[in-house]
Amino acid sequence: MKGAVVGTTRGVHIFVAVYSEPVPSAERDVVKAVVPRDSPRGMTAIGVFFFFGALMASLAGTTLLWPGTVLDRMWALNPNAYEQLAPLGRTVGSVFLALSGALAAAGVGWFKRRVWGWGLAVVIIATQVAGDWVTIFMGQLVRGGVGVVIAGALLFYILRPRVREAFRRGAGLSTL
Repeated sequence: MKGAVVGTTRGVHIFVAVYSEPVPSAERDVVKAVVPRDSPRGMTAIGVFFFFGALMASLAGTTLLWPGTVLDRMWALNPNAYEQLAPLGRTVGSVFLALSGALAAAGVGWFKRRVWGWGLAVVIIATQVAGDWVTIFMGQLVRGGVGVVIAGALLFYILRPRVREAFRRGAGLSTL
């Protein structure tokens, strides 16, 4: 294991570890064990979407709770969001970290085909649809409309009877 200190903020060193040896095959097999072999691409994509969302929410939460780190550079991708969120700092940062936990839990439950994972996915995506409708009513028709279409399509997919049934059975996903 190798690593380097990439920055210091408020007296805390930020250390990045680098694994410099090939990953043993047993560790690669963990992914195969988590994602069912007969999992359709749509089911896999939604699970990956939850983990990606968890990563992004944790990055946003971290930078809002502890500003001034090297991670602040990511806000160059969306400076308008930073201008709106930065004044709310710790409050919004904590909410983002909670959202990150919920998204990660949904991803785990989704890939393990647990009924609670499916239910959490429905709640998260339905909340997104509701938020997109609010965006439309606030006058941002294109942004909200695109959000409603995308999140609505995801919600439609996960509410299909065959998808629900996959979570009741926990297997037999090849017909989705």
